[in-house]
This record gives sequence, C-alpha cells and structure tokens, in this order.
Amino acid sequence: MGRPARRGAGMAMLHTLSILLSLLVPAHTIKSPDCGGILTPSGLKYLAEVSKPHAESVLRQDLMASPTPDPSPTSPSSRNQINSVKVDEFSLTLVPDTGMRLSIDVDLGITSAPSTTKEMQLSILADLHVEMNPEGNLELVTSACKPTLEELQSTEEMDSTSSGSDVDKQINVEKICLEVSKLLLFPNERLMSLAAPFPITPSCQVQYVPLAAPMYSEQGIIISLQTTFQVSGTAIPLPVSPVPFSMPEPASSTPSHLTLAFSEHFYTSLFFALEMSGAFNTTILSPLTTATLGGKITQMGSLFQEDLPVVLQVATRSSPRVVLEEGKAILKLFLTAQIGAVSSVFQSFLSVNVDVSARLHISVTDTRMIISAAAIEDIELSLAASDVGPVLAALLEELFLPTIREEVPIQINVVLRGGVFLPHIASFTYTDVNVTIHRDYVLIPCDLQLEARTGEATTLS
Repeated sequence: MGRPARRGAGMAMLHTLSILLSLLVPAHTIKSPDCGGILTPSGLKYLAEVSKPHAESVLRQDLMASPTPDPSPTSPSSRNQINSVKVDEFSLTLVPDTGMRLSIDVDLGITSAPSTTKEMQLSILADLHVEMNPEGNLELVTSACKPTLEELQSTEEMDSTSSGSDVDKQINVEKICLEVSKLLLFPNERLMSLAAPFPITPSCQVQYVPLAAPMYSEQGIIISLQTTFQVSGTAIPLPVSPVPFSMPEPASSTPSHLTLAFSEHFYTSLFFALEMSGAFNTTILSPLTTATLGGKITQMGSLFQEDLPVVLQVATRSSPRVVLEEGKAILKLFLTAQIGAVSSVFQSFLSVNVDVSARLHISVTDTRMIISAAAIEDIELSLAASDVGPVLAALLEELFLPTIREEVPIQINVVLRGGVFLPHIASFTYTDVNVTIHRDYVLIPCDLQLEARTGEATTLS
C-alpha cells in the first residue's frame, strides 16, 4: 500500500477488512458511519431507575397544584384534593423493531372532605421511539399512550363511579400522555446534546452526527454516527470509507448499559484533523551544537564560525493514519525535520524525513477517550536535503534519533492531553469502562451514571 500523498494533493480511501486505510482523493459528500453505539436492555433499565424520582417530582408538582376553583359551591370536584403522589412502578423495556414501552403506576392519596380519604392508582402505558426531525436532531416521540385510573381504597361512603369521575376531571390525563416523555430523564434537549461540537484542542473540534433514527433489535437500541471535524471553525473535508462501518454484535448476555464502537477510519480521521490544524508541528531543541556536529560533519565549519544551538523544526509532510489490530493500535506519522542553527534567525542545513510508528494507549475517563503514545515501535530517518554534503543514514540516526524518539511521543501526548469527548448526552457520564481493540475497530462497553448535579424537575407544561 502506498504512502499517503502530500497535503493538498488528491486523496481517496480504500478500506477493506484486510487492507489498511489509504487517503487518496477527497470524498466528504457521502454519508457513511464511522462510529456508533448500542444502548442495551440493562441500560434502559438503568435509565428507568434514575428517571423514577424525577418522574415522581414532575407528577407531584403537576398533580398537586391547586385546581382552578369551581364556580359552583356544591360541585364535588372542588372538594377533591390530591395530597400525595408516589410512583410505585416505573419501567422502560425494549420492543424489537418498534421502540420502547414505558409503564408507570402512580399511587394517589386524595382528600375529598376533612375526614374522607381515598387511594387511587394512575397507570400509564406508553409506546415511545426516537426519530430524526427535519433539522437532523433526534427526538423522543410518543406513538401511543393509554392511561387508566382506578380506586384502590376509600373511606368515603358514596358512589365510587361518581367519585372516580370527579378525579378524572381534576387529572388531565390527556395532557400527561401528550408530554409523557418528559417523565424520562433524557428529554429532547439532552438528545440534541449528543450532536453538540466538543473541543479536542483550542483550534480543533469534533462532532458526532446521527445519520438516521435508531434501530431496535433484541440486543438494544442501535445508533450510527458520522464524525465531523472543524479546524479554526471550518469543517474540513474527510475521506469516507466506501464500506460503511456497522456496529459489531455485542454479546447477548453483556451486563453493560452501553457499548460504543469506533472504526479504524474514525481514528485516522481524528489524526488527519489534528494534522490539518498543525498540532504535530513543533520545535525541538537538540542537545547538540554546531561545534559538536562539526566533529561528525566536516562541512559544518564552513557554514558556522561560532558555536550555536541546534534546533529541529518538525512538521507533518503527509497525512497520518492509524492501524488497528487485535490488542493494539498503531499511529503512523510522516514527518519532516528541518535541522538548523539559531542565531538571529533560523538557518537550516539538513532536511530529514522521519517515519514514526507509535503504539497508542486508549482509555476512558468520564466522557472522554484518553489517547496517548505509549511507546515508539519503529522509527526511520532518511535524508531529504543537505547543505553540508552527503550524510549517511547511520550517522543521522546516531545524531538525531535519540532526541526524536524521546520528543515525538511527548508532543503527541501534549496535543491529546485533554482527551477526545465521546458521544454522550448531557448529565450522564461513563463508568466501569472496558476498552478492547480489535482488527479495524475499538469496542468500549461501559455503564451509565447520572451526574449528581442533576436533580431539578421538569414540569408538564
């Protein structure tokens, strides 16, 4: 496979399961996923658990609000007062090929006279699904809702049908059904946060764009995402694989709430965007001076009469790429080091091509993927140009390899020290994370955790 062409040249990408990515011609108009996630049934169960207190708070505020006084003093409905609201059951289950089913049982304590109380149960059965609206945002939609209200126990000696009818008038079940999705702790504002741009470096941002509404299978809710990058506020064209990335099937018995997956192409695009932003361009101070080099390269003396510090100005010469294999990720960087001396100005006397293969370590902290260069696996130096005559490859390695080997991983880690935000919705973070690197993709099973600062109720309005 050929080496990627210089920046600005035509680029395209060939991607198969057995051949590594190459960037050859620009192709950004095709919508093709490069990452995604599966929210499992256990993840839905967790979302129901953390939504239960929220739902109870919302219903308490809505149902226990003072009703509008009835003009008739004899109206029995004006005597009903809901004085307790308790969510007894709150469950969210997966309906394959359709969506989700929300089941809620709410116990109501009602006072209809100073010494008369009764208990009623409001049951709601709603079918929900996520669809993509015309603006391209994901939206939680209620496709069906069936509320029922029944009396459980009463100290009131009156016709129960009449009593239930009075409460029916006070409880606007149609309004509750219309806005039943607000009882969950991930309303549409949080779903929209999934596609928000996240910073990687001060000049580079990442954004995960849903390509379609999620699919529903027995394994969970599957969403496909396409990554876009911005450099200095401008979206950059990324090559897209002609073979769309599809979510690998998770183990049916996985206990994790969520499984995220990232293709090899995602990581290559990430480093391509960083390279376009100039993140890997750096200046390295060598421990050598022009005098020490003069002892190895005889023509140095004719260029420099005084002893000056030697500096390496490093820049990318073509696009980086990432190779994923079982158990390891390798970053391939293609650099050029302009080697020169600094007096009043920088004076270059050598140009050296540097090809680096660095092992990457991938972990997750909160909602950020932490990528670091763990070790240099291979490094090659070759002379590109010289103002001091021929320099053998062995001498180049002797003089500059130790410095480059030490400094390049440091620069990679400086660039990525803030991590790369994972796709996530606001107020939730990830715990119990396990990162597994496979050939062509990375799997990240994890659990959801509601952040402690969330707790304000959203009323049904």
